[in-house]
Amino acid sequence: MISPLSSALAAANPTASHAFSYDRLVRQAQRLAARPYVPPRPRYDELLNKLSYQAFTKIRTRPGHELWQGTKLPFAVEFFHLDDNTRLPVEINIVKHGRAHRLAYDPRTFIYPDSSLAGHLPHDLGYGGFRLHDQRSDGHEWLAFKGASYFRSPGTEDQYGLSARGIAVDTGMGGDESFPRFTRFWLYKPAPGDDAITICALLEGDHLTGAYRMRCRRPGDVIMDIESRLFQRKSIERLGVAPLTSMFWFSETNARRGDDWRPEVHDSDGLAIATGAGERIWRALDNPPRPDYSAFSDHNPRGFGLLQRDRVFDHYQDSAVSFERRPSAWIEPHGDWGKGSVGLFELSTNDEIYDNINAFWVPEKPAIAGTDWRFDYRLYWTDHPPFPPAMARVAATRTGRAGKPGNYKQQKPIARKFVIDFEGAVIAGLKPETKLSLDVSTSSGNIVNPYVIPVGTATHRWRAFFDWTGDLPAKQAPVVLQAVLRDADHRTLSETWVYSYYPRALPA
Repeated sequence: MISPLSSALAAANPTASHAFSYDRLVRQAQRLAARPYVPPRPRYDELLNKLSYQAFTKIRTRPGHELWQGTKLPFAVEFFHLDDNTRLPVEINIVKHGRAHRLAYDPRTFIYPDSSLAGHLPHDLGYGGFRLHDQRSDGHEWLAFKGASYFRSPGTEDQYGLSARGIAVDTGMGGDESFPRFTRFWLYKPAPGDDAITICALLEGDHLTGAYRMRCRRPGDVIMDIESRLFQRKSIERLGVAPLTSMFWFSETNARRGDDWRPEVHDSDGLAIATGAGERIWRALDNPPRPDYSAFSDHNPRGFGLLQRDRVFDHYQDSAVSFERRPSAWIEPHGDWGKGSVGLFELSTNDEIYDNINAFWVPEKPAIAGTDWRFDYRLYWTDHPPFPPAMARVAATRTGRAGKPGNYKQQKPIARKFVIDFEGAVIAGLKPETKLSLDVSTSSGNIVNPYVIPVGTATHRWRAFFDWTGDLPAKQAPVVLQAVLRDADHRTLSETWVYSYYPRALPA
């Protein structure tokens, strides 16, 4: 059965169409940046305020009302209803043979829990966003756009977790963060044999405008080739390119701070970076006591991403939300990104419903009014990064009381033991008697007794230990720790482990 939306679009008046191309969209974004920004106003705020959260969650798409459903096309499109968090509709256009047709809102698209509710909603309410379903095989949902410039994918394991954004403006600068919006979308109608769909989007905000073209496919992982052109209206203190947003509450690293029944709760457990010079960095995530910003300077980075490395169910014990199946997101820059830094902004949280982790690229060039930018990249939604390091990787980070059994009380309350597990082919075949060392540095305080041992005889992991001791840093600054695994000839065997430790006494 062909969906009503597909039938309505096929019968659309050709005179209502307009010529469209990505180049036209770029010129449109450039023209808009030269004009003052007029923020949109929600048209039906009062009406949406009357609807409860429970009412929103029960609204469903009416069967047969997905665009292209029941056709021989590879993908179908399902639309989101407006809700208490997404109050501004987006314009959706369908592109075929260089012509774009605007898709009209159809109130019959949705089923409401209260049948009288449909009669109270206006016929021009508009859609809040959309999601794609794969009609080639399993029919699974694999990509969704909803709210500001957010989009996300359940990745290889079919489980939503972290999100991506079109752009980040002044994240972590202490003031109000700006959230530009994807206001209009153009979906290129795929042919029956296509394995990808192209989506264009117009970004509008107080500080900038942007044109995006995204070629999206699902060969296993979900892969998006993204082109972006940005045009600044106002100066920006911190421009965040290819931003990722995630949640980290607690893990084996800081589990003593959690009062939840589960051993770990997080969508991502680390920031991974492949620098332009070839170094691999793993920054273990934390739930800091105050906002924390870390910057990793680089020149033309090879990649970065927020990863969920821990994929063992027993480490989470939550079958309802499956943290072990949450996707990782990896950014692979294309072209010349120049000098800048990978930024990581962490906020404190006491609940899993809040995203408190942000990662993005910050160009060194000042983001002043009138500046034009081009950033192209490939985004992978995956259970494993596409280019694993040739060296050993960090598999786990744990902390506890410093010292040895029997002398814990002799240690300062803020002294801390760090235990890092490494794994990978480069160390998996080493004999247990092999001498490995841990090269550790600290921004303040002292490193005590670093050493490395194999983990049992039936594992391919090696475990590194060291204690940190010292006084509280000035101005509540964190202690920045770095460590790398080396062999007897001082050759580097692992990625660089990095951690920001806020000294505080452990509970008794």
